[in-house]
Amino acid sequence: MLIFRQLFDPQSSTYTYLLGDGASRAAVLIDPVFEQVRRDAALIDELGLKLIATLETHVHADHVTGASLLKQRTGSKIMVAKASGAVGADRYLVQDDVVSFGGRRLLVRATPGHTGGCLTYVLDDYSMAFTGDCLLIRGSGRTDFQEGDAAAMYRSVREQIFALPAECLLYPAHDYRGLTVTSVAEERRYNPRLGGDIAVGDFAGYMANLRLAHPKLLDVAVPANLRCGQPQGEAADPGADPSWAHLRYSFAGVWEIDPHGLEELQAPVQILDVREEDEFSGPLGHIGGAVLIPLGQLAARVDELARDRPIVAVCRAGSRSAQAVAILQQAGFGEIANLNGGMLRWRAEGYPVEGGSA
Repeated sequence: MLIFRQLFDPQSSTYTYLLGDGASRAAVLIDPVFEQVRRDAALIDELGLKLIATLETHVHADHVTGASLLKQRTGSKIMVAKASGAVGADRYLVQDDVVSFGGRRLLVRATPGHTGGCLTYVLDDYSMAFTGDCLLIRGSGRTDFQEGDAAAMYRSVREQIFALPAECLLYPAHDYRGLTVTSVAEERRYNPRLGGDIAVGDFAGYMANLRLAHPKLLDVAVPANLRCGQPQGEAADPGADPSWAHLRYSFAGVWEIDPHGLEELQAPVQILDVREEDEFSGPLGHIGGAVLIPLGQLAARVDELARDRPIVAVCRAGSRSAQAVAILQQAGFGEIANLNGGMLRWRAEGYPVEGGSA
């Protein structure tokens, strides 16, 4: 079974793709984004996968890759095109290379045009391909910088991508309209730049007159990506973990603490119970020292909580308290975590409560 997830970075409109082999749990990540490393690592952990490699479709100009940070966190290998000019990779890929992850493989096709070092990755059964910025949904990447070449892109699309089976699904590196996937058959027929009977001269003329502004992060992203995302100096790591407790970051975007971790930290933290009053004094009881502020009242009562001490939010099962974490974050609180599993898990694992039934 193939495990597949399409992830999105709203700042750069970048798609990141996670592919895993269900049997071995080996996985690869295509086009990771620096600011989304924590999210990606959380998903990989929650799915029980082992990240063996990050793959770049090209040297990006609109975001910095998360490849280096993911290598630090997971030990994954960095793979980029040999023609990219990037340094610091573990493997440099060329036409017809194969990237294996467990029992699955990605086949490498060189598709220059947007940059001189663009790659398309094709799944071993030809059911899907990841086209980077070479072919977009009803469009294409630009060709006016980074060794861009309209004629080369035309050949790449026609010879390497349109040559795939008609039903092969195509996943681009970007989309700015909310579209997520297309197919070879669709793009052959409907792509206004490259489909139908459009000739290379038509395409080159179209691309020469786009008059696009350069990407805002061009001067930052390209140099960083030529180092495979390795920060220079003391660049901030968006994946740096909080120091006040041993926390786990969930794919839902919430820092969580388990009952054992909370039991060790009860003295220095504020325990915020966001259940209703009858639940607080009901059969499950409550954690000693907990402050009761029902979730519906929390936004209006945040000033009752100290801002110089960490807060752990608690509810029955962990859902309402996750929402409480979001409310507190919006109110400017920094050190907050959700009790994973709530009072149900706390009691099930035998930790002490006040009140409640035996």
